[in-house]
Amino acid sequence: MRIRSNKNHSSRIKLPLLVGLVVVFLIAAVGCGGSADLEQPADLEPVKESPMATGGTSGTGITKTEPLTLADASAIGNEGQDGVFNRLWSDPPTLDPHLTSDTTSSGLVVEIFGGLVSFDTDLNLVPDLAESFEISSDSLTYTFVIRDTAVFHNGKPVTAADIKWSLERAANPDTASPVAETYLGDIIGVEEVLDGMTDQISGVTVVDDRTIQIKIDSPKAYFLQKLTYPTAYVLDRENVESGGRNWTDEPNGTGPFKLVEYKIGERLILERHDAYHLGDVGLKKIQMNLAGGSSMAMYENDEIDITGVGLFDLERIKDPSDPLHSDLVVANPSFSISYIGFNAQQPPFDDPKFRQALNHAVDKELIAREVLADLVVPAYGILPPGFPGHNENLEGLRYDPVLAKKLLSESAYADPSSRPRIIVTIPGSGGTPNLDLEVIINMWLDVLGVEVEIQQVEWATYLRDLDRQKFQAFGGLGWEADYPDPQDFLDILFHTESENNNGAYSNTDVDSILEEARVEVDVVKRMELYGQAEESIVADAPWLPLWFAGERHLLIKPYVKGYVVTPMIVPKMRHVYIQD
Repeated sequence: MRIRSNKNHSSRIKLPLLVGLVVVFLIAAVGCGGSADLEQPADLEPVKESPMATGGTSGTGITKTEPLTLADASAIGNEGQDGVFNRLWSDPPTLDPHLTSDTTSSGLVVEIFGGLVSFDTDLNLVPDLAESFEISSDSLTYTFVIRDTAVFHNGKPVTAADIKWSLERAANPDTASPVAETYLGDIIGVEEVLDGMTDQISGVTVVDDRTIQIKIDSPKAYFLQKLTYPTAYVLDRENVESGGRNWTDEPNGTGPFKLVEYKIGERLILERHDAYHLGDVGLKKIQMNLAGGSSMAMYENDEIDITGVGLFDLERIKDPSDPLHSDLVVANPSFSISYIGFNAQQPPFDDPKFRQALNHAVDKELIAREVLADLVVPAYGILPPGFPGHNENLEGLRYDPVLAKKLLSESAYADPSSRPRIIVTIPGSGGTPNLDLEVIINMWLDVLGVEVEIQQVEWATYLRDLDRQKFQAFGGLGWEADYPDPQDFLDILFHTESENNNGAYSNTDVDSILEEARVEVDVVKRMELYGQAEESIVADAPWLPLWFAGERHLLIKPYVKGYVVTPMIVPKMRHVYIQD
């Protein structure tokens, strides 16, 4: 999933001012609503959520919370079931699960809809609409039995035919899903549907009303995890076909919450689905404020119940004497990376030495320390810390201005008079860009004499054009794990034929390694293959990896119970309840 963007602008900043600009950065963060909840997209500084918070008080004096359950709500009476949770959000690019490819949309879609399987808040793969599943001895056939309690929001039972139709609808070229091939392409017959040769997926069979079989092309350890992504969610055919292009205005989902109101730029309201098949839902209502503003000010004014804590407020909130200190939750990093991507098919980024030069010209340690207050971890690889396959010994392309200049001189674009104009496109609409991007562009100029401009594009348009590989270079976003497997980063983002390879990167040796890793059953060998692939990708420099998430700081109202901080987006709001 792509992580939402920050506001940006194109003014230039000189490196001698770097330390002093920390103050400017802090002010800009507040102006952008800098202290936002992690899953906030749009114009808010991202603060991601993680499942590692534990009870008690840490040695630093920062209070942490331990997730509670609905059993606790039952113990305190009905008031735990009637609460309203208020938060700041942003208008989603889509509410259609089959079109979802960003965290802004996903954070809502996972609560309104559902699929055969899901992740719980501990990132265990668990049945959702399916009550059980079996995998054949050759690991090619998956048989799912649907719960007899699984119903749509209007009470209509979910059937195997609904699931088959939904998968075929996601793969249909008329749907124009940007991720159908990525998440469903392992299923036999999906390619034929994507190519318009048929509208039936041959590898999906309805056995009876409650049983469905899915056959894949080869054994793949991560296949079930892919079915947790919204592309595989079930939709109500009648709802979609009768609603036309605007069917998501009144979606008939299966999730714990149903959409009851959506006014663009104002508010979005979800209400509890009383017949939810996985049990009681703790909240009566979730109210999303879409109008924007300073999330910290809104939190202090009791307008919202959760916010991230930005740099400007962090020192104050950490002070035990501050009245908000007791609301502070410290969470482990999310499984995400931010980066600047290069289109390897467009000059000057079609020259690996030019890309490598740009990597070696950036002092990430300095930026992390002096600009970002060590709240991020400089990234020299692709896989985040704590993620399966992460290589803490990967050297990567470190800051080396002498080597950077040498590589530039050896590239096809050493002469600035013949070098193409360079534009980095970011999401935004005229606001202030991340200061780290400004400093990076300044480093390229000071170290290499390479001039780079910033161009802004509205978020939904940005996602569309990114999928079409239109940008020469692109920044202001990142990638967050959809499931905990290296394939979700390395294969999906860098295989030549992947639809999420937004920089058109291609390396046949890397492709071969990734393809071998797909079907390798030995876990150790699989991780070794992904390690080889990552080293080759990093050396080729199709990206400038920037930051892995650091420790995250949130404020959560004390009456909010059961809110679990997770390293990636999973359905979790049904566990939340309000205790006055």
